[in-house]
Amino acid sequence: MRTFRLPDLGEGLQDAEIVAWHVSAGDRVVTDQPLLSVETEKAVVEIPAPWSGRVAELHGEPGDVIAIGDRLAEFDLEDAKADAGTVVGDLPKEAPRSEKPAAPRTAGAAPRVKAAPAVRALARKRGIDLAAVSGTGPEGAITIADLEGQSAEMLAEGFQPLQGPRRTMARNMASAHAEIVPTTVSDEAVIAAWPEHTDVTMRLVRAIAAGCRAEPALNAWYDGGRQARLVHDKIDLGIAVNTDEGLFVPVLRDVGNRDEKDLRNGFEAMKRDVEARSIPPAELLGQTITLSNFGMIGGRQAALVVVPPQVAILGAGRITTEPRVSKEGEIVAVRVLPLSLTFDHRAVTGAEATRFLMTVIQELER
Repeated sequence: MRTFRLPDLGEGLQDAEIVAWHVSAGDRVVTDQPLLSVETEKAVVEIPAPWSGRVAELHGEPGDVIAIGDRLAEFDLEDAKADAGTVVGDLPKEAPRSEKPAAPRTAGAAPRVKAAPAVRALARKRGIDLAAVSGTGPEGAITIADLEGQSAEMLAEGFQPLQGPRRTMARNMASAHAEIVPTTVSDEAVIAAWPEHTDVTMRLVRAIAAGCRAEPALNAWYDGGRQARLVHDKIDLGIAVNTDEGLFVPVLRDVGNRDEKDLRNGFEAMKRDVEARSIPPAELLGQTITLSNFGMIGGRQAALVVVPPQVAILGAGRITTEPRVSKEGEIVAVRVLPLSLTFDHRAVTGAEATRFLMTVIQELER
């Protein structure tokens, strides 16, 4: 009998939610046959069978959250001498698992709660935020009984645990709230000179690239624990994409060195992958600055959320036609694009943020 555990999916991911099993206990499978699909960091990933043989037992149901290294399935192998070393991601039974994240965390997050590994695994499975649970164990440690009480209370009140993209969003927003010192500056671009059928998203992408060239401090990551920042040479722009299942932020790479047609084609490909839930996890990570074109839905100004380690996010509001005073002193109707720039004031000064925003506006008004 051989145990298959959830492999390391890379990028510092710590767990995954089971979406669907593609086999049942008792089935015979061959190596690389689709075994199950899991969701992690908003992307659905298909995990293949590591060996050929009979599936003796499955661990977990759709909706369960499984930690990296937890058991997924038991196999009766057709070849008892199968070399597990050839299977990418296979974790030996004796390999110890650490409670520490696989990737460095930006310091400044909320203090770690006290809870045993089994309690943490159960909390992940049930979608319970341990920081919201009062522990009754020694020194305030959270116990299984505390979780049972929390679950019963949530179900009695009609609460349902968040899953998939919404669970990921909740985690990211909680991290941002604990770490970021946000400040928002707003202004508007008069876009009267834009021709009909202008590609608004691509104009915004180009304007952000211009802003980053003028003020690189906005295209950076910040580590609050070390009070250090990394200013990026390349602009990897996260673009918020809304779906019925939640918010996705795929990354449009190197936007400062690509032409508009190439950027548009890349953005359309990302949107198709997001809608099909087939976008690779790596394409949802590594943003150096983010754009939220929320005005496509509604709203003029917004105090947006900066997701660490980034230091800035630009929001574009709803385009409207409004009266303005011309240089000749006449009242004229012009199209106006409101802009909101939220930045982490630990790493970015007000002057840097304002210079960035003014450059964005100048580029949009060209």
